[in-house]
Amino acid sequence: MFNDIGPLELVTIVVIAVLVFGPDKLPKVIQDVTRTIRKIREFSESAKQDIRSELGPEFKDFEFEDLNPKTFIRKQLDNDELGLKEIRNGFDLKKEMAEVTDAVNVRDSEASSSSSSPSPSSSSGGHIDMTKKPEEPGKDDRPPFDADAT
Repeated sequence: MFNDIGPLELVTIVVIAVLVFGPDKLPKVIQDVTRTIRKIREFSESAKQDIRSELGPEFKDFEFEDLNPKTFIRKQLDNDELGLKEIRNGFDLKKEMAEVTDAVNVRDSEASSSSSSPSPSSSSGGHIDMTKKPEEPGKDDRPPFDADAT
């Protein structure tokens, strides 16, 4: 329960306890606190035993720490009845992402090399070069004018 309290924190707690309760009442307060902690532990253990007895014999090895999702998954990975280690080791996310990125880059380069006039977005592998000035359309690039359409 107090595994993470260092010596400096313990001394600080003792000094504060002496200042708050005084040296005369401090032993009685310590006894009361330890008695309360002991009762809470006994209540907790009896509740665990009641739950285990109600679950039945098929849950005799049930541990309440297994209710923590991290502990449950770690236990299942160590058990490996489902073959999860093989699946986990066979899946490399970095490799998969690199393959997808390479495939997209190859498609972009093929699309830009196959088109007759590359667009600004496909000329640099999917990036727009803002330093280039846009090309001026010539007279041949204009759509035909239709007087009746307007």
